[in-house]
Amino acid sequence: MSDEKVLTKAIAEQFLAACLEGDEDSVTLEYSTAIEDAAAEILSRCEGTTLYLHGLRSLSDEAAESLGNHKGGRESAWGHLRLIGLTSLSDAAAENLSKHEGALDLSGLTSLSDAAAENLSKHEDALYLNGLTSLSDAAAESLSKHEGALLYLDGLTSLSDAAIESLTKCLGETQGLCLRGLKNVSDAAAESLGKCKGTLHLDGLTSLSAAAAESLGKCKGDLYLSESATRQVEFLKDKTP
Repeated sequence: MSDEKVLTKAIAEQFLAACLEGDEDSVTLEYSTAIEDAAAEILSRCEGTTLYLHGLRSLSDEAAESLGNHKGGRESAWGHLRLIGLTSLSDAAAENLSKHEGALDLSGLTSLSDAAAENLSKHEDALYLNGLTSLSDAAAESLSKHEGALLYLDGLTSLSDAAIESLTKCLGETQGLCLRGLKNVSDAAAESLGKCKGTLHLDGLTSLSAAAAESLGKCKGDLYLSESATRQVEFLKDKTP
């Protein structure tokens, strides 16, 4: 017997009506494992409301197009689109979802094609990709073009020097990059990170070479490190004339 729970057009209409009355909590969406295309179109009209669609296991390109039209509100605490149940995404769906106005959480994705990375780089708000455990250099180069406030890649435990250079070179003063899964970085990678103008979250680093610590100490933006790594960086900064 299937355990699929479909988010139907009727349920979406109930949610939209509840949103218009300011009572969206009265209709639960997050346990639905599938969604009708017509339901996605209706949900796209719920402006300024966070869409908790955690349970969805798949998403048609048509549904993604509708959800991409959802206007949640840029750089807002509300209006997010959360699709953390998806483990894969077509290139077309990535293109469609990139148009969403508001934070986009795809932390369930375990892989990302280079084309999908290029498409998602067009998203203009916070982008969560915490489920990725690997990232190609080409995908990193594409994501470096992301202009949203924050890019979350906390699931990565390693990255090539080229990928780190790409991700940091275009990071603006008002942007942040989260790489909390990294346990160590090479001296070359640390040099790239040290040139960053934005905010870096590298809380997972457990040890640094003297050269790496010195490079990170030159970071122009806010830098978040583990307690031990912070001590290393501060020690070398104090010794620098």
